[in-house]
Amino acid sequence: MKKLESYIFTIIFSFAVSTLNAQQSVEALGALEFSPQGILFVGDNLSGTIHAIDLSSESREAATFEINMNHIDAQIAAVLGSSTGNIQINDLAVHPKSGEVYLSVTRGHGVEALPALVKINAENELNIIDLGSAKITSQALSKVPDISKQFKPRGLMDAPPTIKEIAKAKRPLRMFSIMDMEYHKGELFVAGVSNEEFSSVLRRMPYPFDGKENISNIEMYHIAHDQYESRAPIRSMQIKNIDGIDQIVAAYTCSPLVLIPLTELTDGAKVKARTLGDMGNGLPLDMVAFNLMGQEMLFVTNIGRTPRVIPLNDLNNAKVVTDKDFERGFKLDLGPILPYGPVGKGVMFVGASLHIDLLNENQFISLNRDAITGSLDLETVSTMLPYKMHNIEAAEFDFPSYWSSMEKGKKGK
Repeated sequence: MKKLESYIFTIIFSFAVSTLNAQQSVEALGALEFSPQGILFVGDNLSGTIHAIDLSSESREAATFEINMNHIDAQIAAVLGSSTGNIQINDLAVHPKSGEVYLSVTRGHGVEALPALVKINAENELNIIDLGSAKITSQALSKVPDISKQFKPRGLMDAPPTIKEIAKAKRPLRMFSIMDMEYHKGELFVAGVSNEEFSSVLRRMPYPFDGKENISNIEMYHIAHDQYESRAPIRSMQIKNIDGIDQIVAAYTCSPLVLIPLTELTDGAKVKARTLGDMGNGLPLDMVAFNLMGQEMLFVTNIGRTPRVIPLNDLNNAKVVTDKDFERGFKLDLGPILPYGPVGKGVMFVGASLHIDLLNENQFISLNRDAITGSLDLETVSTMLPYKMHNIEAAEFDFPSYWSSMEKGKKGK
């Protein structure tokens, strides 16, 4: 409670200073984003602040290596002197120079939880970054939700809310202030919510921070819900050149795919995102761009379904849809409509890929929940075949007779 009171105190007085050029206390670590120069942007939802940690002096050069660490949450818990159940990994990002991996971690639960920034180096060693000695520049966001404002508890259809649903509803709305970030040509784009009724926003600010911040309200047509929505925030995004202009490609919860031209993101603007498709009910967690055999792709992870790979070319000249394009009413995954539009294909992934980034031009680094053991693993996977063969309990290739048959075929016997 003491920590909650300190946040309220901070809210009252922080509006006067939006840019801090001195080291600031980091209250929480969420979304991560690197600039090409090695500045690590970190979303701090509790204080409503973006921290820029200067890691540009990294001298190690990226080289091809793999990182594979099973039970990564248990290993982090051991280093932090905690238990596995008290560790939550919120995001990961790859340093553009060294190729090493950074994880944002929460130790504990609720507003009393503590943050930790963890680096996994090329030798698969785990290191805790000392935030107290790090060079940090911070910018406080305006119009963040009040820390006391919470969600509405609800059950499924007419059922009363479960204990877990009640606990979920008690989270501060503030925790959705910063959901994803993209650095693009000297600016940081931040998706999240504001304190307004029209709460889904995209913030746009220059880096180095100068206290300036443009806020645009974002509305989009949600095919599965058959509604125009302006509340829930973008969950994951990339900035790409689509139809000849730079646009945000964004995935929402359950799970519209939309385009938003950067030219429309001006301060105070109410922007209608262009809905191109809907992946179906689920919760996108991460989106990373990669190249597959000369073609630009997006890899989208989802907490509720297998990852999808979306060819970027499919988004050029794609039809923008509205409520006039469909019969009215909710649309379920088992119906004929979903998935709809240029949302790519689901790809095989044994278990669940949660957070992901590009480790090098041919490999992802992925935080995986193993399907058989349930362990949380940090693994390197191929961009062409994004799964580990050892996660498949028994495949056709594992039988000796498969290889003897192949050998006979080669010899024509």
